[in-house]
Amino acid sequence: MYNPKSTIATEFIDDQEIRDSLTYAQENKSNYELINSLIERAADCKGLSHREAAVLLECDIPELNEKMFTLAKKIKREIYGDRIVLFAPLYLSNYCINGCVYCPYHGPNKHITRKKLTREDIVKEVTALQDMGHKRLALEAGEDPVNNPIEYILDCIDAVYSVKHKNGAIRRVNVNIAATTVENYRKLKEAGIGTYILFQETYNKESYEQLHPFGPKSDYAYHTEAMDRAMQGGIDDVGCGVLFGLNMYRYDFVGILMHAEHLEAVYGVGPHTISVPRICPADDIDPVNFSNAIDDDTFAKIVAVLRIAVPYTGMIVSTRESQKSRERVLDLGISQISGGSRTSVGGYTEEIRPEDTTQFDVSDTRTLDEVMKWLLETGYVPSFCTACYRAGRTGDRFMQFAKTGEIHNFCHPNALMTLKEYLEDYASPETKAVGERVIAEQLPFITNPVTAKLCKENLKKIEEGQRDFRF
Repeated sequence: MYNPKSTIATEFIDDQEIRDSLTYAQENKSNYELINSLIERAADCKGLSHREAAVLLECDIPELNEKMFTLAKKIKREIYGDRIVLFAPLYLSNYCINGCVYCPYHGPNKHITRKKLTREDIVKEVTALQDMGHKRLALEAGEDPVNNPIEYILDCIDAVYSVKHKNGAIRRVNVNIAATTVENYRKLKEAGIGTYILFQETYNKESYEQLHPFGPKSDYAYHTEAMDRAMQGGIDDVGCGVLFGLNMYRYDFVGILMHAEHLEAVYGVGPHTISVPRICPADDIDPVNFSNAIDDDTFAKIVAVLRIAVPYTGMIVSTRESQKSRERVLDLGISQISGGSRTSVGGYTEEIRPEDTTQFDVSDTRTLDEVMKWLLETGYVPSFCTACYRAGRTGDRFMQFAKTGEIHNFCHPNALMTLKEYLEDYASPETKAVGERVIAEQLPFITNPVTAKLCKENLKKIEEGQRDFRF
């Protein structure tokens, strides 16, 4: 039976509740009065339930779909303004003992070269990332208790934070590793991580078990309850996601919203981020073999309805998506993107992108500077801000600031100051010219006069060589 306050996976992700919600959505997909009322109510940025969101996703009335997209854009702008946060993944190891059929890291794959970074390797990789301009990383590793124990991950985190190269520094490390114990989550928290990220892949238990035939990840309950253990271990910023295309997208769409409702009901705060990757080509993997793969229009609608349903949750899209696809969904709700990404172990120190250890093919292969220039020219403010993590504005404290709108007093000036750092230290002349113009245009939008004065002073100090100012 469905119980969002339960910590048992099959009770807070109840199969029958999902199926009933999908049936309800199907029955009401042409219910103009209901759908219109949901859209109008959602305009207050209070969100929608999983069942209500399912109705919007299923809506087949063009006029209301357009109204829905317009609302998603309005909510995105109201909460996040023009800011887009930048990060990069850092693959530590592709050793893995799981049997995930959609991932080239799976144990039976004998084609892929197995590799793990040493501490010396990490210093080189992080130096390369700092030379690009990155300040925030997401660490990735396969599940292998022998090659990738928690001690290895902790040492990697320490190594990342230890690198100070020229004006560069990684100010926040997020971690995307396998489900683990409360004790290990405490260790990650003590190591200074920002967000703990774990993709559910699919919430359909039967499909999940078919897609994960063996290995620790095959335990559906242990994997699905990982966020509970992370919260219990003191990590109050968690990031959820599904791999759209593995299972029926409608089912997983409802599932991820139920997971968010569960975390909110039990811990008082939902996921800090939701990622929306789609199945894509990789070594040993062909999306053609997955009949549930979704098209661009469906993908855009998923992003839009998620933004409406969970307005204060950050949304992430990676370089799995093409420039065209990313440009479309940025406007609809995405608040974080990766840039200049390498999805191979040790990829940042290679002049030519290595393919022998990649987890997935990168569609957007532009450099970080090219991505920055594109964002600036498209009307966005690229941000490398990590201030909330470092100031303790996480979990429910972050949400208090976000829901009152006070977060703009921090995020907007912080975005401009970190953008200024990038322009001074890493940008091409063309990108710097565009960026300086954007900063000048954005400064008047800082409405607090004290903050505006301090921000202008800090921008000048950055120009003179000082770094790392934050509100």
